[in-house]
Amino acid sequence: MRNLELREAIREALVQEMRRDERMHLFGEDVAYYGGILGVTKGMLEEFGPDRVMDTPISESGFAGMAVGAALMGLRPVIEMQFTGLITVAMDQLVNTGAKARYVHDGAMSVPMVVRSPHMMHGNAYMSQALEAWFTHIPGFKVVTPSSPADAKALMITSIRDPDPVLYVEHEDLYGVTGPVPEGHEGVPFGQASILREGADVTVVAWLAMVPVAEAAASKLAEDGVSIEVIDPRTLVPFDSECLLRSVRKTGRLVIVHEAVRRGGFGGEIAAIVAGSDVVGHLKAPIQRVANPGVPVPHARRLNRAVLPDEDDVIAAVKAALS
Repeated sequence: MRNLELREAIREALVQEMRRDERMHLFGEDVAYYGGILGVTKGMLEEFGPDRVMDTPISESGFAGMAVGAALMGLRPVIEMQFTGLITVAMDQLVNTGAKARYVHDGAMSVPMVVRSPHMMHGNAYMSQALEAWFTHIPGFKVVTPSSPADAKALMITSIRDPDPVLYVEHEDLYGVTGPVPEGHEGVPFGQASILREGADVTVVAWLAMVPVAEAAASKLAEDGVSIEVIDPRTLVPFDSECLLRSVRKTGRLVIVHEAVRRGGFGGEIAAIVAGSDVVGHLKAPIQRVANPGVPVPHARRLNRAVLPDEDDVIAAVKAALS
Protein backbone atom coordinates (compact mmCIF):
# COMPACT_ATOMS: atom_id res chain seq x y z
CA MET A 1 0.00 0.00 0.00
CA ARG A 2 1.18 3.46 -0.94
CA ASN A 3 -0.58 6.77 -0.44
CA LEU A 4 -1.55 8.24 -3.81
CA GLU A 5 -3.64 11.17 -4.89
CA LEU A 6 -6.89 10.21 -6.59
CA ARG A 7 -5.58 11.56 -9.93
CA GLU A 8 -2.46 9.41 -9.52
CA ALA A 9 -4.58 6.34 -8.77
CA ILE A 10 -6.56 6.84 -11.98
CA ARG A 11 -3.35 7.29 -13.97
CA GLU A 12 -1.87 4.14 -12.45
CA ALA A 13 -4.93 2.14 -13.47
CA LEU A 14 -4.74 3.50 -17.02
CA VAL A 15 -1.02 2.77 -17.30
CA GLN A 16 -1.29 -0.75 -15.90
CA GLU A 17 -4.16 -1.61 -18.22
CA MET A 18 -2.37 -0.11 -21.24
CA ARG A 19 0.62 -2.32 -20.46
CA ARG A 20 -1.57 -5.36 -19.96
CA ASP A 21 -3.82 -5.01 -23.01
CA GLU A 22 -2.57 -3.66 -26.34
CA ARG A 23 -6.17 -3.20 -27.48
CA MET A 24 -6.55 -0.28 -25.09
CA HIS A 25 -6.26 3.23 -26.57
CA LEU A 26 -6.62 6.64 -24.96
CA PHE A 27 -7.78 9.75 -26.78
CA GLY A 28 -9.49 13.08 -26.34
CA GLU A 29 -8.70 16.78 -26.18
CA ASP A 30 -5.22 17.53 -24.74
CA VAL A 31 -4.74 14.04 -23.27
CA ALA A 32 -1.41 13.40 -25.06
CA TYR A 33 1.11 16.24 -25.33
CA TYR A 34 -0.47 18.30 -22.54
CA GLY A 35 -1.08 15.28 -20.31
CA GLY A 36 -4.74 16.10 -19.73
CA ILE A 37 -6.04 19.50 -18.74
CA LEU A 38 -6.13 18.30 -15.11
CA GLY A 39 -2.89 16.28 -15.37
CA VAL A 40 -4.35 12.78 -15.15
CA THR A 41 -2.70 11.40 -18.31
CA LYS A 42 0.69 13.07 -17.88
CA GLY A 43 3.55 10.93 -19.16
CA MET A 44 1.42 8.41 -21.00
CA LEU A 45 2.26 9.68 -24.48
CA GLU A 46 5.97 9.20 -23.75
CA GLU A 47 5.47 5.58 -22.71
CA PHE A 48 2.86 4.40 -25.21
CA GLY A 49 3.41 6.66 -28.18
CA PRO A 50 1.05 8.64 -30.44
CA ASP A 51 -0.57 5.53 -31.93
CA ARG A 52 -2.19 4.69 -28.58
CA VAL A 53 -2.41 8.06 -26.82
CA MET A 54 -3.90 10.60 -29.19
CA ASP A 55 -4.96 14.22 -29.07
CA THR A 56 -8.16 14.87 -31.01
CA PRO A 57 -9.75 17.95 -32.57
CA ILE A 58 -12.20 19.88 -30.41
CA SER A 59 -15.11 17.69 -31.44
CA GLU A 60 -16.68 15.63 -28.66
CA SER A 61 -19.16 14.09 -31.06
CA GLY A 62 -16.32 13.18 -33.40
CA PHE A 63 -14.07 11.36 -30.98
CA ALA A 64 -17.03 9.79 -29.14
CA GLY A 65 -18.12 8.32 -32.46
CA MET A 66 -14.55 7.22 -33.14
CA ALA A 67 -14.49 5.45 -29.77
CA VAL A 68 -17.76 3.64 -30.46
CA GLY A 69 -16.44 2.48 -33.83
CA ALA A 70 -13.10 1.41 -32.35
CA ALA A 71 -14.85 -0.58 -29.62
CA LEU A 72 -17.12 -2.28 -32.14
CA MET A 73 -14.00 -3.32 -34.07
CA GLY A 74 -12.40 -4.95 -31.04
CA LEU A 75 -10.37 -2.19 -29.37
CA ARG A 76 -10.87 -0.89 -25.82
CA PRO A 77 -10.89 2.90 -26.02
CA VAL A 78 -10.88 5.27 -23.06
CA ILE A 79 -11.91 8.82 -23.92
CA GLU A 80 -11.78 11.99 -21.85
CA MET A 81 -14.59 14.51 -22.18
CA GLN A 82 -12.43 17.11 -20.39
CA PHE A 83 -15.47 18.41 -18.49
CA THR A 84 -18.89 16.89 -17.86
CA GLY A 85 -20.78 19.74 -19.51
CA LEU A 86 -19.10 18.94 -22.84
CA ILE A 87 -20.65 15.49 -22.90
CA THR A 88 -23.89 17.02 -24.15
CA VAL A 89 -22.28 17.50 -27.57
CA ALA A 90 -21.67 13.75 -27.89
CA MET A 91 -25.01 12.41 -26.63
CA ASP A 92 -26.15 11.08 -30.00
CA GLN A 93 -23.03 8.95 -30.46
CA LEU A 94 -23.01 7.71 -26.87
CA VAL A 95 -26.72 7.18 -26.26
CA ASN A 96 -28.08 6.24 -29.67
CA THR A 97 -25.12 4.23 -30.93
CA GLY A 98 -22.80 3.10 -28.14
CA ALA A 99 -25.44 2.21 -25.56
CA LYS A 100 -27.74 0.46 -28.04
CA ALA A 101 -25.27 -1.69 -29.98
CA ARG A 102 -25.51 -4.85 -27.86
CA TYR A 103 -29.32 -4.72 -27.81
CA VAL A 104 -29.98 -4.00 -31.48
CA HIS A 105 -27.48 -6.68 -32.56
CA ASP A 106 -29.00 -9.29 -30.23
CA GLY A 107 -25.84 -9.59 -28.14
CA ALA A 108 -23.55 -10.26 -31.10
CA MET A 109 -21.68 -6.94 -30.66
CA SER A 110 -20.36 -5.11 -27.62
CA VAL A 111 -18.92 -1.65 -27.02
CA PRO A 112 -16.16 -1.92 -24.37
CA MET A 113 -15.39 1.77 -23.93
CA VAL A 114 -14.91 4.11 -20.98
CA VAL A 115 -16.03 7.73 -21.03
CA ARG A 116 -14.03 9.69 -18.47
CA SER A 117 -16.14 12.65 -17.37
CA PRO A 118 -14.24 15.09 -15.11
CA HIS A 119 -16.52 17.38 -13.14
CA MET A 120 -15.84 20.77 -11.58
CA MET A 121 -17.68 21.86 -8.45
CA HIS A 122 -16.59 25.48 -8.52
CA GLY A 123 -16.42 26.30 -12.20
CA ASN A 124 -19.18 27.83 -14.24
CA ALA A 125 -22.63 27.07 -15.55
CA TYR A 126 -21.20 24.81 -18.29
CA MET A 127 -18.44 22.84 -16.61
CA SER A 128 -20.11 22.35 -13.21
CA GLN A 129 -23.11 20.34 -14.33
CA ALA A 130 -23.62 17.05 -12.47
CA LEU A 131 -25.23 14.91 -15.17
CA GLU A 132 -24.68 11.38 -13.90
CA ALA A 133 -28.45 10.84 -13.49
CA TRP A 134 -28.90 11.25 -17.26
CA PHE A 135 -26.83 8.16 -17.92
CA THR A 136 -28.51 6.07 -15.23
CA HIS A 137 -31.60 6.43 -17.42
CA ILE A 138 -29.85 4.96 -20.50
CA PRO A 139 -30.04 1.15 -20.80
CA GLY A 140 -26.62 -0.19 -21.72
CA PHE A 141 -24.51 2.27 -19.72
CA LYS A 142 -22.80 1.60 -16.40
CA VAL A 143 -22.28 4.67 -14.19
CA VAL A 144 -19.25 4.80 -11.87
CA THR A 145 -18.71 7.47 -9.18
CA PRO A 146 -15.51 6.92 -7.14
CA SER A 147 -14.67 9.11 -4.15
CA SER A 148 -11.40 7.61 -2.85
CA PRO A 149 -8.04 6.84 -4.52
CA ALA A 150 -8.34 3.10 -3.92
CA ASP A 151 -11.84 2.98 -5.42
CA ALA A 152 -10.77 5.22 -8.30
CA LYS A 153 -8.07 2.77 -9.34
CA ALA A 154 -10.04 -0.42 -8.78
CA LEU A 155 -13.19 0.87 -10.47
CA MET A 156 -11.22 2.17 -13.45
CA ILE A 157 -9.72 -1.29 -13.93
CA THR A 158 -13.18 -2.86 -13.77
CA SER A 159 -14.53 -0.21 -16.16
CA ILE A 160 -11.83 -0.86 -18.77
CA ARG A 161 -12.40 -4.62 -18.66
CA ASP A 162 -16.20 -4.33 -18.85
CA PRO A 163 -17.75 -5.32 -22.19
CA ASP A 164 -20.21 -2.40 -22.21
CA PRO A 165 -19.97 1.42 -22.18
CA VAL A 166 -19.09 2.95 -18.83
CA LEU A 167 -19.51 6.56 -17.74
CA TYR A 168 -16.67 7.08 -15.26
CA VAL A 169 -17.31 10.32 -13.37
CA GLU A 170 -14.30 12.06 -11.83
CA HIS A 171 -14.52 15.08 -9.56
CA GLU A 172 -11.91 17.82 -9.75
CA ASP A 173 -12.27 18.61 -6.04
CA LEU A 174 -11.24 15.02 -5.23
CA TYR A 175 -8.16 14.81 -7.46
CA GLY A 176 -5.88 15.93 -4.63
CA VAL A 177 -7.41 13.58 -2.02
CA THR A 178 -4.81 11.05 -0.85
CA GLY A 179 -5.24 7.53 0.46
CA PRO A 180 -3.77 4.02 0.43
CA VAL A 181 -3.87 2.29 -2.95
CA PRO A 182 -2.87 -1.34 -3.64
CA GLU A 183 -0.13 -1.88 -6.21
CA GLY A 184 -1.94 -4.77 -7.87
CA HIS A 185 -4.15 -5.04 -10.92
CA GLU A 186 -7.37 -6.02 -9.20
CA GLY A 187 -10.69 -4.33 -9.83
CA VAL A 188 -13.75 -4.36 -7.64
CA PRO A 189 -17.14 -5.57 -8.86
CA PHE A 190 -19.71 -3.02 -9.88
CA GLY A 191 -22.77 -2.75 -7.66
CA GLN A 192 -21.04 -3.07 -4.28
CA ALA A 193 -21.53 -0.07 -2.02
CA SER A 194 -19.05 0.88 0.68
CA ILE A 195 -20.09 1.63 4.27
CA LEU A 196 -17.62 4.34 5.20
CA ARG A 197 -18.96 4.89 8.70
CA GLU A 198 -21.29 2.68 10.69
CA GLY A 199 -24.11 4.23 12.65
CA ALA A 200 -27.50 3.57 14.21
CA ASP A 201 -29.58 6.74 13.97
CA VAL A 202 -29.61 7.96 10.35
CA THR A 203 -28.42 6.55 7.02
CA VAL A 204 -26.71 9.13 4.78
CA VAL A 205 -26.04 8.17 1.14
CA ALA A 206 -23.61 10.34 -0.84
CA TRP A 207 -21.26 10.01 -3.80
CA LEU A 208 -18.33 11.83 -5.41
CA ALA A 209 -17.49 15.15 -3.70
CA MET A 210 -20.49 14.88 -1.39
CA VAL A 211 -18.86 11.93 0.41
CA PRO A 212 -16.36 14.06 2.39
CA VAL A 213 -19.16 16.56 3.04
CA ALA A 214 -21.32 13.78 4.50
CA GLU A 215 -18.41 12.41 6.54
CA ALA A 216 -17.64 15.85 7.97
CA ALA A 217 -21.28 16.30 8.94
CA ALA A 218 -21.31 12.85 10.57
CA SER A 219 -18.22 13.69 12.64
CA LYS A 220 -19.76 16.92 13.84
CA LEU A 221 -23.08 15.25 14.71
CA ALA A 222 -21.21 12.55 16.62
CA GLU A 223 -20.13 15.26 19.07
CA ASP A 224 -23.81 15.64 19.93
CA GLY A 225 -24.32 11.90 20.27
CA VAL A 226 -25.94 11.36 16.85
CA SER A 227 -24.77 8.16 15.15
CA ILE A 228 -24.65 8.44 11.33
CA GLU A 229 -24.13 5.60 8.87
CA VAL A 230 -22.44 6.93 5.70
CA ILE A 231 -22.81 4.90 2.50
CA ASP A 232 -20.95 5.52 -0.75
CA PRO A 233 -22.67 3.53 -3.52
CA ARG A 234 -19.52 3.75 -5.70
CA THR A 235 -21.59 2.86 -8.76
CA LEU A 236 -25.06 4.16 -9.56
CA VAL A 237 -25.59 1.56 -12.30
CA PRO A 238 -25.61 -1.11 -11.07
CA PHE A 239 -26.79 0.13 -7.68
CA ASP A 240 -26.40 -1.82 -4.43
CA SER A 241 -30.00 -1.78 -3.21
CA GLU A 242 -29.40 -4.46 -0.61
CA CYS A 243 -26.78 -2.41 1.26
CA LEU A 244 -29.12 0.58 1.26
CA LEU A 245 -32.12 -1.38 2.51
CA ARG A 246 -30.15 -3.13 5.27
CA SER A 247 -28.95 0.21 6.55
CA VAL A 248 -32.35 1.93 6.46
CA ARG A 249 -33.96 -1.09 8.11
CA LYS A 250 -31.49 -0.55 10.97
CA THR A 251 -31.63 3.25 11.28
CA GLY A 252 -35.19 3.99 10.15
CA ARG A 253 -34.10 7.31 8.62
CA LEU A 254 -32.57 8.26 5.27
CA VAL A 255 -30.80 11.37 3.99
CA ILE A 256 -29.56 11.46 0.36
CA VAL A 257 -26.89 13.97 -0.64
CA HIS A 258 -25.88 14.76 -4.21
CA GLU A 259 -24.48 17.70 -6.11
CA ALA A 260 -26.88 17.39 -9.03
CA VAL A 261 -30.18 19.24 -9.25
CA ARG A 262 -32.75 17.74 -6.88
CA ARG A 263 -35.51 17.49 -9.50
CA GLY A 264 -34.86 14.35 -11.54
CA GLY A 265 -31.66 13.58 -9.60
CA PHE A 266 -30.66 10.03 -8.73
CA GLY A 267 -31.65 10.72 -5.13
CA GLY A 268 -35.26 10.35 -6.22
CA GLU A 269 -34.49 6.84 -7.50
CA ILE A 270 -32.85 5.90 -4.20
CA ALA A 271 -35.89 7.18 -2.31
CA ALA A 272 -38.13 5.14 -4.62
CA ILE A 273 -36.12 1.98 -3.91
CA VAL A 274 -36.84 2.39 -0.21
CA ALA A 275 -40.46 3.45 -0.72
CA GLY A 276 -41.14 0.44 -2.92
CA SER A 277 -39.72 -2.12 -0.49
CA ASP A 278 -40.82 -3.61 2.80
CA VAL A 279 -38.30 -1.29 4.49
CA VAL A 280 -40.72 1.60 4.06
CA GLY A 281 -42.53 0.35 7.14
CA HIS A 282 -39.35 0.87 9.16
CA LEU A 283 -39.10 4.56 8.32
CA LYS A 284 -39.48 6.80 11.35
CA ALA A 285 -39.40 10.06 9.35
CA PRO A 286 -39.77 11.30 5.76
CA ILE A 287 -36.79 10.77 3.47
CA GLN A 288 -34.65 13.92 3.16
CA ARG A 289 -32.83 14.98 -0.03
CA VAL A 290 -29.96 17.49 -0.02
CA ALA A 291 -29.12 18.75 -3.51
CA ASN A 292 -28.81 21.69 -5.90
CA PRO A 293 -32.20 23.46 -5.70
CA GLY A 294 -32.36 23.85 -9.47
CA VAL A 295 -30.12 26.64 -10.74
CA PRO A 296 -26.85 26.78 -12.72
CA VAL A 297 -23.72 26.75 -10.58
CA PRO A 298 -22.43 30.33 -10.25
CA HIS A 299 -18.87 31.16 -11.21
CA ALA A 300 -18.42 33.30 -8.09
CA ARG A 301 -17.46 31.11 -5.14
CA ARG A 302 -19.31 33.42 -2.75
CA LEU A 303 -22.54 32.43 -4.47
CA ASN A 304 -21.83 28.69 -4.42
CA ARG A 305 -23.15 28.43 -0.85
CA ALA A 306 -26.68 29.13 -2.09
CA VAL A 307 -26.51 26.35 -4.67
CA LEU A 308 -24.16 23.51 -3.67
CA PRO A 309 -24.81 21.30 -0.62
CA ASP A 310 -22.41 21.67 2.27
CA GLU A 311 -21.86 20.25 5.73
CA ASP A 312 -24.46 22.53 7.34
CA ASP A 313 -27.11 21.46 4.82
CA VAL A 314 -26.49 17.80 5.65
CA ILE A 315 -26.66 18.48 9.37
CA ALA A 316 -29.96 20.34 8.93
CA ALA A 317 -31.40 17.42 6.93
CA VAL A 318 -30.31 14.92 9.58
CA LYS A 319 -31.89 17.00 12.33
CA ALA A 320 -35.10 17.21 10.29
CA ALA A 321 -35.11 13.42 10.00
CA LEU A 322 -34.62 13.10 13.75
CA SER A 323 -37.31 15.61 14.71
